Amino acid sequence: MSEVKTSQKSSQGPELRLDHVLASILHRRSSRNQLRRLTTVPHGMADFSSNAYLSLSSQPAVQQAFLARLHAAASTPGSNGSSSLLGSGGSRLLDGNSSYAESLERTIAAFHRAPAGLLFNSAMDANVGLFGCVPQKGDAIVYDELIHASVHDGMRLSRAGKKIPFAHSSVWEVSHPDPNKSPLETVLRSLLHGPDGGLFRSGERNVFIAVEGIYSMDGDVAPLTEIVDCVERYLPRHNGYIVVDEAHSTGIIGDRGRGLVCEQGLEKRVWARVLGFGKAMSCTGGIVLCSSTTREYLINYARTLIYTTAMAFPTLASIETAYDFLATGQAEPLLDNLRLLIQEAHKLFEALCTRENAPAELLRVGRENPRSPIIPIFTPHARSLAGYCQARGFMVRPIVAPTVPKGRERVRVCLHAANTMSEVHGLVEAVGAWLAAWRTGTLTEAETLRQTQREDQATSNSGTTMVTKARL
Repeated sequence: MSEVKTSQKSSQGPELRLDHVLASILHRRSSRNQLRRLTTVPHGMADFSSNAYLSLSSQPAVQQAFLARLHAAASTPGSNGSSSLLGSGGSRLLDGNSSYAESLERTIAAFHRAPAGLLFNSAMDANVGLFGCVPQKGDAIVYDELIHASVHDGMRLSRAGKKIPFAHSSVWEVSHPDPNKSPLETVLRSLLHGPDGGLFRSGERNVFIAVEGIYSMDGDVAPLTEIVDCVERYLPRHNGYIVVDEAHSTGIIGDRGRGLVCEQGLEKRVWARVLGFGKAMSCTGGIVLCSSTTREYLINYARTLIYTTAMAFPTLASIETAYDFLATGQAEPLLDNLRLLIQEAHKLFEALCTRENAPAELLRVGRENPRSPIIPIFTPHARSLAGYCQARGFMVRPIVAPTVPKGRERVRVCLHAANTMSEVHGLVEAVGAWLAAWRTGTLTEAETLRQTQREDQATSNSGTTMVTKARL
C-alpha cells in the first residue's frame, strides 16, 4: 500500500511543482493589474468594444445569403468543390484544399486588385507565415514601432539579419521632433551606410517594411503614400518590399471597403498585403495578397499554412458572403451610418473635454477627426473609467500596459454600424459622469477597482467575467 501511495505522489509531483511556478507568475501579473482572462459580454450591453465595425453578422440579408450557401452545399454533395460540408479533412497540402477555396482566393484578389492571394486560418497565421519564411539570411525588416504582435512573432522565426523599428508613422527627418526615436528615413539611411550597407545599396539584399493600414489601438491611418515614396527614394534598386497589414482597414477604407492600398492607388507599389476577416467582415480567417510567385513560395515554406488543418466550407462560405455584400454595394448604407457615428462621437468627446476643462493628463481624445471607428480615450485610470461605463450598460475595454506602452493607457471605443446615436450620447454622458465623480472625490480608482474585482468574481461564477482582452 505504501508503494502505491509513493507512486501516486511521485506521478503528481512534477505537475504540482509546475502549477506552483505558473501560479506564482500569474500572481505577479495579477499584482500589476495585468492579468488576462477570457470574457463573455452580458446580454443587453451596448457594444463599443468588438471589432465588427460594419455589424455584418446581424444583417438579415447577410444571414440569409450565408444560410442559402450552406443549404445549397448540403443539398448537392460536392457542389462546394469538397467532399465535406463540415471539416476540411486536413491541411491544404494534403486533403484540405478545394476548388472552392482557390476560387475564393481569386475573387478576393480581384476585388482588391491584386495578382493573387493565399488564404490562412487567421491574419495572425498570415503574418507569422509571411515574415517567418520570406526574408532571407542577411535581409532586413524595418517595422513601425506599433506593428501588430503577429508581425513580431513572424520576425522571431525569420532568418533576417536585422530587425529595426522606426517611430510610429514618422517618415521624414525634417518633420520628426523626437530625438529619441528615428523616422523611417533615418533608419533606411543608417541601414544603407552601416555594416553591409553596400549590399543593400546594390540590391543584393532586401529590406522588408512592415506597417498597418489602421492601427488597432490608436485608430490612426498610416501615411502610406509617404512611406512608399521614402522607400523608393532610398532603395531605387527595387529591393524595398512594403507589407501592409490591412486587418482593420479592410471593409472600412476605400471604394467599397477595398482598403488603404487601393484607396491611394498603390497596388503596384506595395509588395504584399495581409487582410483579416475578423474585423469589419465579421468572419474568421485571413489572406496574403501578393504575386503568383510569392503565393507559390508561401505554399512551400509558410509553416502556418503547411502544418495546420485548412478552413472548412462554412468558414469559406461566410467569407464569400461578406465579400459579396461589399462588392455589390449593399454595405454602403452601413458605411455611411458608421461614418456619421464616428464624427458625432468624436465631436461629443472633444466637446466634453473642452466643456469640463478636463486636464489632458486625466482625460483626453485626439484632436484630429478620425477616419476609423476606433476612438481611444486616454486616461491613466482606464480600468476605473471602463468599469464605470460597463456598470451603466456600455461595453468598453480598458487597454493598459503591456498591451500599450506605460503612460499611454486608454479606454478603446469601437463604433459599429448597428450602434445608435442614442447609445453614443449615452456613452459620452457616462464618461462625463465618471469625470464629475472622480473630481468630486465621490469615486476613487481604488474603490472602482475593488468594485470591478467583485463584479469579476460574481460574473466569473456565472461564466460572464468582464476583464481586459489581449492586444487585438
